[in-house]
Amino acid sequence: MAEPLEPQQRLDEIVRQIAKTMVAEVCSIYVLRVDGVLELYATEGLNPGSVHLAQLRLGEGLVGTIAATARPLNLPEAHKHPAFTYLPETGEEMVNSFLGVPILRAGRTLGVLDVQNKDKRIYRDEEVEALETIAMVIAEMIAAGSLEGLSRPGVQLDLTRPVSYAAVPLSDGIGLGRVVLHEPRVVVMNLFNEDGEAEVERLGQALDSLREAIENLLSRRDIAVEGEHRAVLEAYRMFAHDRGWVRRLEEAVRNGLTAEAAVEKVQSDMRARMMHMTDPYIRERLHDFDDLANRLLRQLMGGDDAEDPQEPADAVIVARSMGAAELLDYRRERVRGLVLEEGTPTSHVVIVARALGIPVVGQVKGVVSMAEKGDPIIVDGDDGGVHLRPPADVEDVFAEKVRFRARRQEQYRALRGLPAETKDGVTIDLMMNAGLTVDLPQLDESGAAGIGLFRTELQFMIASTMPKASAQERLYSAVLDAAGDRPVTFRTLDVGGDKLLPYLRQAPEENPALGYRALRLTLDRPALMRTQLRALLKAAAGRELRVMFPMVADLAEMRQARALVDRELAHLERFGYGVPKTIKLGAMIEVPSLLFQLDALMAMSDFVSIGSNDLFQFFFAVDRGNSHLAGRYDDLAAPFLKVLRSIVEAGERNKTPVTLCGELASRPLSALVLIALGFRSISMAPAAIGPVKAALMQLDVSKFASTVNEFIDANQPGVKLRDRLLQFAATHEIPY
Repeated sequence: MAEPLEPQQRLDEIVRQIAKTMVAEVCSIYVLRVDGVLELYATEGLNPGSVHLAQLRLGEGLVGTIAATARPLNLPEAHKHPAFTYLPETGEEMVNSFLGVPILRAGRTLGVLDVQNKDKRIYRDEEVEALETIAMVIAEMIAAGSLEGLSRPGVQLDLTRPVSYAAVPLSDGIGLGRVVLHEPRVVVMNLFNEDGEAEVERLGQALDSLREAIENLLSRRDIAVEGEHRAVLEAYRMFAHDRGWVRRLEEAVRNGLTAEAAVEKVQSDMRARMMHMTDPYIRERLHDFDDLANRLLRQLMGGDDAEDPQEPADAVIVARSMGAAELLDYRRERVRGLVLEEGTPTSHVVIVARALGIPVVGQVKGVVSMAEKGDPIIVDGDDGGVHLRPPADVEDVFAEKVRFRARRQEQYRALRGLPAETKDGVTIDLMMNAGLTVDLPQLDESGAAGIGLFRTELQFMIASTMPKASAQERLYSAVLDAAGDRPVTFRTLDVGGDKLLPYLRQAPEENPALGYRALRLTLDRPALMRTQLRALLKAAAGRELRVMFPMVADLAEMRQARALVDRELAHLERFGYGVPKTIKLGAMIEVPSLLFQLDALMAMSDFVSIGSNDLFQFFFAVDRGNSHLAGRYDDLAAPFLKVLRSIVEAGERNKTPVTLCGELASRPLSALVLIALGFRSISMAPAAIGPVKAALMQLDVSKFASTVNEFIDANQPGVKLRDRLLQFAATHEIPY
């Protein structure tokens, strides 16, 4: 590597040296181009004329399989592998043994390095380790741009044109700024150690410094003491002491690497696994280790972990993934948004960003490769979208949108203290949905009348282990304290389907939305249900407790659930615990079977709440996550509205309060339809309360109700209520 060679000569020499040392007939280097094609860059043993001509797609052949999975292949009879592909232009002869390793940098596959032999053999672990180490060196050459200009023309990446991406909105808001690429990685120059024991000791000292830095992070005064974001940071303390992680680092050092090279190797292996891990919860835990590895590298290379990253005053952070603590390294007042190639609503970094009020979008595949430091960028956390290097007219549109959003927010804030009352004097309870303690400040900020849906499962979903009864009780008590005299409706644990818990074993299901989930699961696991109910009852001592049960499909399930509450209540009274002043139990109407049991259901329920998202999904037999069907059926269609109206009528008949929570309540136009149908309490996202209140205050319910009911009763195919509503809103100056 120290010789003064041209890039192609250097690659050619590398493959010659490897082939000679490993006594291999063939050694080749493939580099992954930006268009997703693996191009042969150097070879010893194949046709030299095939260099820069031989190509494989990602996933094609043994080399393509290694690149796609980011895992080595060690095969004694390579031609029998189902992925084996013969490239005639290489002049490749029949070989038996094959060893290939991915060329990885920061968890990203940059290419493949392989050796082949005619003899059948399994390469030893030391040989695999050696090839992986050489691959690290080649990765640095690729990342440093040393190989630029070697590839065929026409495959370079255009980093100047505007690019727009669809994204998943994870935290509300719009951010305009300049790209800050989050790549907190120190380039490791010294790979091989001369004194293994000294390196192990140096690694131990760096780990001690890392643990001390995490303690300092936890003691920062600008981080709220309470909240799920706090629990995320506490997890870092535990991960920093993980013996499995430390043992892998020490083994890599004893195999000949320096401490920093060992960290980079273990980190790269872990990142590669993350890229192909389907379980979102396991991926999240691996991200935490990835963050720790970055911090440990900075300790070993003499960097100051507490030093602020150099970001502009309008920074939009762009990252493949990110640890929660890494976000806190940036100065909050400078961060305008966060763009993640990965990321889910329950990702640790998203939880922290939401607590800090930073707009976030996720699932933006490929944005890191297309972005350059300092590029102008727009993050739309409301509708989901990223605009990289936007044209001036697009930037102007979003700048005006930001200004308009600020003006509207001021108007909504001015409405907070006013009653949610229509022009003809009908009072509506506008409740908010919540699920984490970071949501609670929104109660006052939004002017909500209370919490109509508290999703208790979110506490379980962000935890590494089952939350203890005491932790559940603390959360529920904090929620009731924050609400004060305002009502709070807790939904019991609604997991299963697309909400899986890493520590709760469940068999795979073909139709999880229709499967073993919510009340079905918790009734079969009474200890789980009883623990939660006991925590709720103790937290609400001396106060009103409202609990609703999700996914009730049969009246027998509601009877079972009520019996469990009675049992826990009797237990607490027997042992002298305080109990709630009043208890109200309700069922969620999400399963269509309940539509034919409404009167009997109302008789055994203190209230009912319609889960509009699931009821709509089951009513039309449509997967709401299926992009092909997302706009096929209108939730303001006459048949669905007729169902909602029938539930309201059943509630009036039985004097049972009926509420609704879900996306239907969060949009001003559809919220007005719900009011016209007779709903007097609806629950929505906190940000929707202002717009919905502004709309209903301009509404005359009696006039509007006749329009809606006429449409439902006519049920004319091809006629859309939405068109009539827009016309009505425009005529009566109702903001929507």
